Amino acid sequence: MMRIVALAPFGLRPKATLSRRALPMLQAAAARGDVVHVLAPSDLCLADAGSTSIIKQITVEHGPDFGQGNAAMLRSVGWMLKRCLALQPDLVHLFKPKGYGGMALPLIRRLRPKLPIFVDTDDWEGTGGWNDRLDYPRQIKMLIDWQERNLPKLADCVTVASQTLANQVILFGLPTNKLLYLPNGVDLPRRQLPERNLARAQLGLNQDPIILLYSRFWEFPVSDVVVMMVGVLAQIPTAKLLVIGAGEHGEEQQLTLLAQRAGISHALDNRGWSEQSMIDAALAAADVALYPMDDTLLNRAKCSAKLTEQMQAGLPIVAAAVGQVVEYLDQTSGVLVEPSNSGALARAVIQLLQQPQQRQSLGRAAQNRIEKLFNWPAQSQTLLQRYDACYKAQ
Repeated sequence: MMRIVALAPFGLRPKATLSRRALPMLQAAAARGDVVHVLAPSDLCLADAGSTSIIKQITVEHGPDFGQGNAAMLRSVGWMLKRCLALQPDLVHLFKPKGYGGMALPLIRRLRPKLPIFVDTDDWEGTGGWNDRLDYPRQIKMLIDWQERNLPKLADCVTVASQTLANQVILFGLPTNKLLYLPNGVDLPRRQLPERNLARAQLGLNQDPIILLYSRFWEFPVSDVVVMMVGVLAQIPTAKLLVIGAGEHGEEQQLTLLAQRAGISHALDNRGWSEQSMIDAALAAADVALYPMDDTLLNRAKCSAKLTEQMQAGLPIVAAAVGQVVEYLDQTSGVLVEPSNSGALARAVIQLLQQPQQRQSLGRAAQNRIEKLFNWPAQSQTLLQRYDACYKAQ
């Protein structure tokens, strides 16, 4: 039996890194009886501060509320370091090479030099990635750049969520034998969704064609979606765009404003951030799912849990052929179009809305593909084998 400590970048709320990636990856270890303990900061959701919960045999402990500012940041790092060492781990897995856990990791390596350490990367965090999109202070951006380039070098193994990230850490100097490709997957058995008509009733929708946009909005300009929708409405006037999600900088509000200017606000149903029951209803109610992206470094590196969720729901998906999307979807399980092309998106959506048999075929193929090739039970077993190898080798 191993004692595994995972250092999370965020708590369970509001972001999904912990619930959608870290916990599923750790599940095989917990299921066989290993002691798995997750340490998570609480600064993004202070209601969770100091709380501990058990999720599928995994203990998730949120740190105290240390307040704001540099002193609070150092106290958070100190808490994560002390709690990690107090748990006497046989192995530590850092999720995201940044944040409080990223600051604690070099100290953990110094104090426990033979301890097996894993680092997980699921996004491009530094320059060219999230640093360019988030309003971090300059010194924090510099720290994240350093962490992203150097923390993987401290690891016995680096787990990566996309092929682009695999190439990134190799360029940073990681030997290929220390790399483990683990893209986001889906749970099995799949979560049961409501019946289509019941889902539409729950959402207050009629039988108009529904296009689902389930997004955080940073992957594309919202103007592209408005232009796409104008093209769709020219051919299918009753179509509606159902939007689930919100952006970091109010992009969903910009979408509403642009739709009003374009005269298509009647076709926009913007629900914002939603609880899982609402998301499930949207997945069941939609006729087509939309996944637009620009061809950027950040987009090529990302590995979308939202895309895997829509595939498992059996939705026919129109997606930009960028990065990990091409690993998930092929031309038999989705419609891939060139990035940043609103006209191509519109034509593909129109075609699918007009061909129900093709929608059903693509949806079934997407569901089968994601569950066969990218499922968490298999992914977590692969990780467990690498855990065992590194533990035995110490």
